[in-house]
Amino acid sequence: MPRLEYLPELQRNVILTFPCQINDDVPWTPSPAPLTTRRVAIVTTSGVHVRGDVSFVSAHAGEDVPFRVIPSDVRPSELLLSHPSISFDRSGIQQDLNVTFPVDRLRELRDRGEIGSLATNYYSFHGAVRDHLRLQETTGAEVARLLRADHVDTVVLTGP
Repeated sequence: MPRLEYLPELQRNVILTFPCQINDDVPWTPSPAPLTTRRVAIVTTSGVHVRGDVSFVSAHAGEDVPFRVIPSDVRPSELLLSHPSISFDRSGIQQDLNVTFPVDRLRELRDRGEIGSLATNYYSFHGAVRDHLRLQETTGAEVARLLRADHVDTVVLTGP
C-alpha cells in the first residue's frame, strides 16, 4: 500500500482533506428468495454514462447532475466513462467495461437462468461525491424510488 508521503502533493492533499463519510456498520438483509427469481439492477459510482449524455464533472468544477439513467439494453460500445479523477487507473475499464459496469455478465446470468430478470434501467453516479447528505437524502432516495417502481429487488453496486 502506498504511503502518503510518496504521492504527489496535490493528490496527497486531496486524500487528506476529502470529507469521507464514516459508516460504523453495514446493514445486511438475507435474501428471502433465490437469485433465480430476483430482478437485478446495477448502480455504480464509476461515472459511466450513455454516449451523448452530459459528462460527469468534478465537484471542483461546479454542481453536477446527480446521476445518469442507463437503459439495461444498452450496448457497452454506447457507454463512456467520464469520472474525472486522477485517483484510479482506468486501463482495465477501457479494455472491458464489465470490470466496473457488468452489463454483459448480468445478461449472461439472466440467459442461463441464474437470475430472474434485469431492471429496465441502471443508474450511475460520479464517485467523488462530497455532499453525502444530499446523496443520501435526495438523489439516493430518488434512485431507490425508481428501482422500487421497476420492482427491482437486487442491486449490484460497483465503483471504479
